[in-house]
Amino acid sequence: QVQLVESGGGLVQGGGSLRLSCAASGSIFSINDMGWYRQAPGKQRALVATITSGGSTNYADSVKGRFTISRDNAQNTVYLQMNSLKAEDTAVYYCNADVRTIARAYLSVWGQGTLVTVSS
Repeated sequence: QVQLVESGGGLVQGGGSLRLSCAASGSIFSINDMGWYRQAPGKQRALVATITSGGSTNYADSVKGRFTISRDNAQNTVYLQMNSLKAEDTAVYYCNADVRTIARAYLSVWGQGTLVTVSS
């Protein structure tokens, strides 16, 4: 079993910052890509940012220059630093990890989500 636990969401004023964290635990042999996705009310879940085990990153156009994804491989943790937040960033943010388990199975694991609300 592998679990992802997110933290750091909340209410912030427009222009403010938040930092999300996501820690993976359980029967982990290794983790490849990790990422953040978000789902706004009435919309489909969409990619925000991803990061490989080697540190290569990819961002949605809407967050480039404002959000930064990073990871601590030793702690199996991924972070999302969100600056210059806008009302349209309001969503439930989900963490995802591509995990190879101790049993050598491959899993795509999702966290439970954390709500980010940006007031205008």
